[in-house]
Amino acid sequence: MGNFRYKIAQFMTGRHGMDQLSRDLMAYGMIIVVADIFIPGNVATYIGYFLVFFAIYRIFSRNNTRMTAQLYWYKTYVDNPLRSFLNRDRKHYRYFKCPSCKQVQKAPRGRGRIRVTCHKCGNVFEKRV
Repeated sequence: MGNFRYKIAQFMTGRHGMDQLSRDLMAYGMIIVVADIFIPGNVATYIGYFLVFFAIYRIFSRNNTRMTAQLYWYKTYVDNPLRSFLNRDRKHYRYFKCPSCKQVQKAPRGRGRIRVTCHKCGNVFEKRV
């Protein structure tokens, strides 16, 4: 068993390996392939297989610079905004944007009309929460 692990470790030397984007692509691909049972046609199957094969390509790729750039783009523009949107406490807080700079603000619910000062630009505006 130790010899097999050594050979796998030697094979993976210099390769990118599994990261968050590869793991998410695998999961999305598998979900799409399973969901294809309920979708007529084969387009969803091909999209799911493409995502899985692209994840495998990323895992075995030796171009670490490009794969790291893809991971950075994914975390910056897809994963972090999605997680921050889903993790909001909508039961206790009201979220809204500043009219001038579009910075997301939050205020506790049930306070009626309040005067809000933007943390980023200092703009003062009224909002009903």
